[in-house]
Amino acid sequence: MEQYIIKGGNPLVGEVEIGGAKNAALPIISAAIMTDETVTLENLPDVNDVNVLLEAIERIGAQVERVDRHTVKINGSTIGDCSVEYEFIKKIRASYYLLGALLGKYKRAEVPLPGGCNIGSRPIDQHLKGFRAIGAKVEISHGSIIARADHMRGSHVFLDMVSVGATINIMMAASMADGRTIIENAAKEPHVVDVANFLNSMGADIKGAGTDVIRIRGVERFHRSTYSIVPDMIEAGTYMFAAAATKGDVMVKNVIPKHLEAMTAKLEEIGCEVEEFDDAVRVVASKRLTRTHVKTQPYPGYPTDMQPQIGVVLALASGTSIVTESIFENRFKYVDELARMGASVKVEGNTAIIDGVAGFTGARISSPDLRAGAALVVAGLAAEGITIVDDIVYIQRGYEDFEGKLRTLGAEIERVASEKEIQKFKLRVG
Repeated sequence: MEQYIIKGGNPLVGEVEIGGAKNAALPIISAAIMTDETVTLENLPDVNDVNVLLEAIERIGAQVERVDRHTVKINGSTIGDCSVEYEFIKKIRASYYLLGALLGKYKRAEVPLPGGCNIGSRPIDQHLKGFRAIGAKVEISHGSIIARADHMRGSHVFLDMVSVGATINIMMAASMADGRTIIENAAKEPHVVDVANFLNSMGADIKGAGTDVIRIRGVERFHRSTYSIVPDMIEAGTYMFAAAATKGDVMVKNVIPKHLEAMTAKLEEIGCEVEEFDDAVRVVASKRLTRTHVKTQPYPGYPTDMQPQIGVVLALASGTSIVTESIFENRFKYVDELARMGASVKVEGNTAIIDGVAGFTGARISSPDLRAGAALVVAGLAAEGITIVDDIVYIQRGYEDFEGKLRTLGAEIERVASEKEIQKFKLRVG
């Protein structure tokens, strides 16, 4: 099992380039099979989730050609099977996007119930409600969601709760249904907008993405497209908070600063200097940071995927901070690991009360999920001494070359796979 070993205490300084958004890439890969012509996707992140999904669409018959590390050509004309295998679904939750894509194009889909990070219940009832509204018959049988439709007609769908997954899935299926579909209480995240833009680039007629009402006029078929994935705001945010935790000075490049506003506001509030450029953000933390309160909310609020990262930074800030998690109930699983490093955090229900400490000390800790894992690496970078992070397979699901990018900023971090490599690292760093 691979681990990260970190010698903390170095401020992160320098420039880091952000890749394409995993959360946009996964639904866009799924949507790419909705045309019989070739689609070229650029700025794809080279992360495990993306690679697993590419393998899954290949297994049902799509042609996948890797042009280079971040570019892929996909042709869905040879798909012969609308049933996705469980081995792919159990690895990544987002494979449920194949439901909307296959249902839209072939009017049938069979996808096992999804897996992914264990951060709390993420029911798919809103997805199924939307599919049924546009004329699909949906049942859950033998652990799979089976959706079929003789004819799909546009409809009015009001989501009971804001759901990124349901918004995207319904949008994909409805884009090839007859007539008009209106999705109300739709999610507004940048990756929802990116998927709508991609579908439109293939000939869909979708308006209003980025607002809470999306209007879709169904079309008969899609055509070829070349499309570049939006930059990853969560990857960007992780490096921004890493700069804050280590008292560093980091220029985060290839971003859309507008997408980062909720994070930028919090960083400024706790005492960081943040400078915005056209496609970059610079974060400088020159003094000890101060307390604040934060509550996770759907976009444009503070993102749940950035909650563990701000939790780590506030655990080092002066005073008492309160973090409220309003989206996923299991998002505080990193707190026990942080306590091993000297943090003082008390969790009550969906709230963490954080008393800032002067510093962390290195420890052996375990990554409970993707974002918490990245946050614990940030804690290790800020800690005194050696930290070993286990279960880094979670982190590799969503961060491309995490240790490589951190090293360019001056971090002492290595990916290791044996006790011998751990000893070698310890000898090298003294």
